Amino acid sequence: MIKKIITAILTVFITILFLNACSSKEPFIGITIYRGDDIFANYIKVNLEKSLSGKVKYIISDSKDNQAVQNEQIDKYISKGASVLAVNLVDSQAAETIINKVREKNIPIIFFNKAPNKSVMNSYDKVWYVGAFSEEAANMQGKIITDSWKANPNWDKNGDGKIQCIILQGEPGNYDTDVRTKNLISFIENSGLELDILEQRTAMWNRDRAKTIIDSFISNNLEDSDIKIEYIFANNDSMALGALRALQSFGYNIGDSNKYIPIVGIDAINEAVQEISKGNIVGTVLNDGFSQAKAVADLSFSLFKGNANPILGTSWILDNNKAVRIHYKPITSSNLNEIRK
Repeated sequence: MIKKIITAILTVFITILFLNACSSKEPFIGITIYRGDDIFANYIKVNLEKSLSGKVKYIISDSKDNQAVQNEQIDKYISKGASVLAVNLVDSQAAETIINKVREKNIPIIFFNKAPNKSVMNSYDKVWYVGAFSEEAANMQGKIITDSWKANPNWDKNGDGKIQCIILQGEPGNYDTDVRTKNLISFIENSGLELDILEQRTAMWNRDRAKTIIDSFISNNLEDSDIKIEYIFANNDSMALGALRALQSFGYNIGDSNKYIPIVGIDAINEAVQEISKGNIVGTVLNDGFSQAKAVADLSFSLFKGNANPILGTSWILDNNKAVRIHYKPITSSNLNEIRK
């Protein structure tokens, strides 16, 4: 009888310890990156780690360009007791679903680099955004293109006054893709130049896909061993670099000024900057990943400490759309030293 009582007491005691262990979850910041092998996304990840290390517990996951995987990661963060979430969306259309998940637990969330639409942002009082104005990037890219085209009349190979171009786009339906493409075209045409768009294809922000698209176009459109492309516009630098590798495989953009096709991208990743210094790429637009990461880290930490306003105790400013905006900067050979600093 005594043994049964002792056993029962021990069972109750162990159960209490187990329940306490399960309920005593250490708070943390849960972060997901849309794709770890994307150079720009990885740059943000590295700088997030530098900003948060030693200050707070955090977990960063790679969603591997799969929204279902990202949703599972967010579910795990919620179940483990995350105090704050910071999400680099795989699919910007998934923001509403994610907000519905965190709203039930009253968890604040910061989206970054890929913006949800305004109505989704306004659907929850504890959601904010850190990123840049895509319109600004498109306009700066357009300025690089129009200025360089006017300064190099020999780039007009057939002398028709039009820019025969290929446009490499990011993922379909993505806000940045739409704005970086439409606003770019509008800026160039409003500058008095006429475009002849040979191809307008999605390469999903991906270098290899961009290379395949340009390889295929060139192979199918060679005339007298010459390529009838006068400019390549890319929504990001990874696609610009893919286009460059394709051109180089056909003997272009390798130092021979007579065999050159101008390319311009967006992001100012290191490899693209190096190619600008070599003269193989005309320019890019700095998407300041360092400042984006710093803002995400600062706002997340502020929320983690219990502040209702994420900019409290920081130097950042929110606009009327609950967003911290990081400005772009045009990069060409004329200001490479500045960007390297």
